[in-house]
Amino acid sequence: MEIEEARTAADARLALTRDAPDVTIIDINLPDGSGLELTREFVANYPDLRVVVFSMNETPILAVQALQAGAKGYVSKTGGSTDLREAVFAVARGETWVSGDLIQAMALLRAQNGATAELLNERERLVLRMLARGRSMAEIANDISVSYKTVASDCALLRKKLGARTSTELVRIASELKLI
Repeated sequence: MEIEEARTAADARLALTRDAPDVTIIDINLPDGSGLELTREFVANYPDLRVVVFSMNETPILAVQALQAGAKGYVSKTGGSTDLREAVFAVARGETWVSGDLIQAMALLRAQNGATAELLNERERLVLRMLARGRSMAEIANDISVSYKTVASDCALLRKKLGARTSTELVRIASELKLI
């Protein structure tokens, strides 16, 4: 087995054409772009490419989006120590691989919501759109006539639902998922 590393989306594009890997592991957070967008691009240009998306998030919504983008596997960095190895070998055999816990959560998510956007209520989508436009939480609270604490609570819930650590990451994920 040979392992090649590319730290950016630009480097990954070069490595893909140069090395023609059997399995490509794409981190969802790249310094110069979105791992989900890169997955879409790679699969569109190389339909037989086998991609495993690797993420710090164990959020089922991101796993669903990765598979919809064309990935054949999704591995959380917080998962088991052998998860990445198992995923790479399964995907190399032509199988799809997602951890058992995430598969169960993904099935529950689909059964409860049917669609990604339905995870969020109307105010959560409004708050996300306003954050994406650069509004602060205080400005959002004033604009929608609620307290700052209410908006802060909404943002905390949104981060939890979407697996984001910061408001910036929250907006990026929401944009990738086409929620805003």
